[in-house]
Amino acid sequence: MNILNKVHREITPLSPEDSFLVFDRVKDGFDFPIHFHPEYELNFISNGKGVNRVVGDSIEEIDNIELVLVGPNLHHGWLNNNCKSKEIREITIQFHEDLFNHAFLSRKILKPIKDMFDRSIHGILFSKKVSMDIHERISHVSKLDSMDYFLELISILYDLANSRNQKLLSTYTTNRDSFENSDKIKRVYEYVQENFDKRITLAEASGLINMSQVSFNRFMKKRTGKTFVDYVNDVRIGHAAIRLVEKDISISEIAFNCGFNNIANFNRVFKKSKNCTPSQYKNDFSGIKRIL
Repeated sequence: MNILNKVHREITPLSPEDSFLVFDRVKDGFDFPIHFHPEYELNFISNGKGVNRVVGDSIEEIDNIELVLVGPNLHHGWLNNNCKSKEIREITIQFHEDLFNHAFLSRKILKPIKDMFDRSIHGILFSKKVSMDIHERISHVSKLDSMDYFLELISILYDLANSRNQKLLSTYTTNRDSFENSDKIKRVYEYVQENFDKRITLAEASGLINMSQVSFNRFMKKRTGKTFVDYVNDVRIGHAAIRLVEKDISISEIAFNCGFNNIANFNRVFKKSKNCTPSQYKNDFSGIKRIL
């Protein structure tokens, strides 16, 4: 079976005003499909010996510990494969492609980070020694706040950029003319992010970019791989997942706050997206998820 046949376009909960998403948990396996998104992703895994890592056209069985940087829109995912561990530690840090703009990265002191970001379009596997050395700092980063968090993450990226024995994973690179590189899709994206908690009609969205509803749906399908309704639902589920973990409020209240006016529909859409019910997601989560 070709595991890349069903690649999922992930809608992360990061809004244009957010800087980073940090996700730290202990889990008994991987159930999220192979996916891509326009954000950079730094992914640390321990107790994962036997897991299959998929990055672009690279598929490898990992050792007990690893650290990978995935560039924007590069297909990636981790699959259970031969892993026997039921206590896999996964720390994921995601940040916007334009968080560090060209002018900022053009400074001499930041050239190593810029070069690393350029290489990340292939996916970068850092050495086991570097992964072990950086383990404690990455584990601690989710406990920091505001500027301390920001500065420590830049420091981690700088040290990784200067580390030895980096390995490029995928032979092919991603198409840079991607989801967020279209002015029209940016307008739709920002509108949905601002209004996901309200009713959004196809007529309203298509009117934003002066398209007929039929042409707009074709446009969205081509750009995101989803109909507009499915795209909006993905955004809503992303925000709901954050609230399930971070807020002590009822599932029905979360559903309504995220734009679902029917709890049964929310449960159905959530399970389709996350392969579990909202209550299972809330109960199974044993780590930290924060947006800064």
